[in-house]
Amino acid sequence: MTSVARTSHTTDLVRRPGRWLALAVLVLAVLLVAVDATVLGLATPFLSEDLAPTGTQLLWIGDVYSFVIAGLLVSMGSLGDRIGRKKLLLTGAVAFGAVSVLNAYATSPEMMILARALLGVAGATLMPSTLALIRNLFHDPRERSLAVGIWGAMASAGAAVGPVMGGFLLEHFWWGSVFLINLPVMAVLVVVGIRLIPESKNPAPGPWDLLSVGLSLVGMIALVYAIKELAAHGGSWEVAASAVIGAGALAWFVRRQLKLPAPLLDMRLFHHRGFSGAVLADLLTILGLAGLVFFLSQFLQLVQGRGPLEAGLAELPAAIGAVAAGLTAGVMARRYSVRSVVTGGLAAVGLALASVTLLSKDTGYPMLGAMLLVVGVGAGFAFTVTADVILSTVPKEQAGSASAVSETAYELGAALGIALLGSIVTGVYQGFQTPAGIGSGTAAAAHESLGGAVEAASTLPAAQAAPLVAAAQEAFVEGLRYAAGIGATVLLATAVATWFLLKGQKLEDGVEHP
Repeated sequence: MTSVARTSHTTDLVRRPGRWLALAVLVLAVLLVAVDATVLGLATPFLSEDLAPTGTQLLWIGDVYSFVIAGLLVSMGSLGDRIGRKKLLLTGAVAFGAVSVLNAYATSPEMMILARALLGVAGATLMPSTLALIRNLFHDPRERSLAVGIWGAMASAGAAVGPVMGGFLLEHFWWGSVFLINLPVMAVLVVVGIRLIPESKNPAPGPWDLLSVGLSLVGMIALVYAIKELAAHGGSWEVAASAVIGAGALAWFVRRQLKLPAPLLDMRLFHHRGFSGAVLADLLTILGLAGLVFFLSQFLQLVQGRGPLEAGLAELPAAIGAVAAGLTAGVMARRYSVRSVVTGGLAAVGLALASVTLLSKDTGYPMLGAMLLVVGVGAGFAFTVTADVILSTVPKEQAGSASAVSETAYELGAALGIALLGSIVTGVYQGFQTPAGIGSGTAAAAHESLGGAVEAASTLPAAQAAPLVAAAQEAFVEGLRYAAGIGATVLLATAVATWFLLKGQKLEDGVEHP
């Protein structure tokens, strides 16, 4: 093919009609998976009342979804490279809709945890497929940056849109409705996706290594479980055993990938300083965002007494900030530099978390709204640019695997944000002093969670209920302040590290030849 013909062929592909409509369908899937990570934040008080979970079960209901996604993303990204990303996406969409029904009608905490885990399996098929398909839909790097920006904005904003959507549904329906909303969206994704999304896969993928799949799943879940339990309850032989199993499985996974001719994940990608820095920034950006949004939902409802819809709308500035920053991130990174935009984004999230250390029960909305806006803007800048860096670092045949790394960082960040910050909040909360005259059974229920305390207080006379709720609320806010302080320290330290790791990193400019 002559250079003129090749250029013409490339231009035709760059301008492929329907690519933006295809993108709209892809970001629908991203939005839903991200929404499902946080939509339960508002439903927690209602779910606590209906299913009566313990504090530990409540945390598992909140984060097992993200744990399972994090454990399976690399495997599913690699599977999409092999069998076809469109095929995996549409299959996952059907499964996601079906399992949503099981979540909506769960009748016990154990059933709810299982249903959330299965939803995570389905979600793991969706996220890496979407980003990898963008890599193949958009061959012009500037167009692709905008497409990744829209994708990133939806992924970041989904964490904040979840409470708004959940709040509206909870005002009018029961808590299971937050899952049933998935059904019509997934139906649109399947019907439109069949027509508009082009199939893409690695032309020479090699076999899918099931041992590697098992090692990544076991390693990720065991290690995250150990971190979660250590933060919540301190050291024990179970925590140590889980940490050893997790670290051992992941070490075996890495060694196996280095030896396989067609690995699930090419570990040599991490030799690239920019790739490693982008993954680290991804993980910690979302840790701050997800952890903050999850616990502020409870603060706004159970401490400040707002209704579910009002609390959801109160968190909207985070979504607005994430969308605005995501759409302009590519332009900003090219005008200034990748490292200044990512470092600035991380620092913004860190400073917003630091401001939470000043939070009290009576904090007015202007401070809360401003803080959420800053978190959204920071997350939108950092997450979008790092996703673009990760995607443009690798050959497009490995787009699924690279996308899976970005998504693993996202979901692991969401899980750790809820688990680590949540464990600190829970640890501080459970130490509060029960007012005199409260029975042991009521006191035990109150110490399980803030939702449990509010529920337990409803059975007491007003003279006893008010002091119990006040003590529980103050303990919850104190835990939130501690968790935010630790989160802020981690994010600000990461901002400094990222400044050096992303030195010299640039986004692509030239049109690639398919």
